[in-house]
Amino acid sequence: MKKLAAVLFALTPAFAGEQVCRPAPVSTGLDTAAIQQAIDACAGKGIVRLDGKARFVTAPLTLKSHTVLEIAPGTTLEGSSDHADYAPMNVLRQNGLTPLLYANNAEDITIRGGGTIDGRGESWWPLARSAAKRPHLIIFDHVKHIVMENVTVQNSPSWQIVPYYSEDVVFRNMQIFAPARAGHNTDGIDPYASRHVLIDHVLIDTGDDNVAIKSGKPGSEGPDQPSEDIRIVDCTFRHGHGLSIGSEIAGGVKNVVAERISFEGTDQAIRIKSGRDRGNADIGGFTFRDITMKNVGTAILFTMYYGAPKGENGANTPPAAVGRLPPHFHDIVLENITVESAKKAMLIDGLPESPITAVRFKNVAITAETGAVIRHAAVRFEGVEIHPAAGEPVVAGPGAQITK
Repeated sequence: MKKLAAVLFALTPAFAGEQVCRPAPVSTGLDTAAIQQAIDACAGKGIVRLDGKARFVTAPLTLKSHTVLEIAPGTTLEGSSDHADYAPMNVLRQNGLTPLLYANNAEDITIRGGGTIDGRGESWWPLARSAAKRPHLIIFDHVKHIVMENVTVQNSPSWQIVPYYSEDVVFRNMQIFAPARAGHNTDGIDPYASRHVLIDHVLIDTGDDNVAIKSGKPGSEGPDQPSEDIRIVDCTFRHGHGLSIGSEIAGGVKNVVAERISFEGTDQAIRIKSGRDRGNADIGGFTFRDITMKNVGTAILFTMYYGAPKGENGANTPPAAVGRLPPHFHDIVLENITVESAKKAMLIDGLPESPITAVRFKNVAITAETGAVIRHAAVRFEGVEIHPAAGEPVVAGPGAQITK
């Protein structure tokens, strides 16, 4: 074992009680064995530092408790381009593929250093609309005390970063990228049935949701834990589908605060989305404050028809029996919001059997090609100005209750 360790990585002292493990660069092939050996050796007592060459190329790695993965500035940790390196595994309660970085039932994991994690997802993206599985890039599965800071994450085959049933999670001073053409499911950060999450000073420019808060798959058999106590602050979102809550929220979502966020060119901006097969009675307690948007598609979109047949909406759908997973959106505050050059000001579209309740807009100014449409929802406007290029500022559809 000592001989193998000497070949694969160098172990050096850091400060008192901590070691630094440096995987030895290989001239050909993958760096997987060297990096994993360093992670195992330093687990609980040190830093795994990737430096000394520009690119470390690896198959999936398993992160361990009480460990720092430090990727130096100018260094990239790249995923293998060989699809066979991503073995089948059960992930997020579904059959999937092993993510590039994975931690399970662990605690106290930090990823930092100024470098880049690149999933090299280009060869996977054409599979997005097929039934083929694609790996996520980073999954923290039942992990406590996570910090990711001062790194760039990019080009995942699918969702980029997923804290799953995790808590005390911080993403800070980061960048997350995927080309807009990468399209379906290259989400930036997806907190899934997780709590006490902070997303702070993060730039996200992707091909799907910039952030998507989730808690349970469509048709979930349960039990599902809610996502709760999530703060998203001082972020910039470019391209992508904006800040989403949903669509898979069978466990509910509670207590979300998003403030001082800039949306630039996203398809949507603030979005809450669910459907009759993927909701929960407790989806609320949300505050969106001090938000700017420019050149977005739909500025504000709340819909309970996500996943429904095309064209089905609150204007043409009769009430249905309340099912096992009805969504209920409630207690949502949007204040100090400025929108320039949107295509649509807003769509708020509840179910006739489960209207959206207690939505309050305060100090909101929107210029858009078309105005707001509100159906099966109770909405209060205070200091709201909507200036559409065509049509009425606000169209009240079936079940709309609008007070000013």
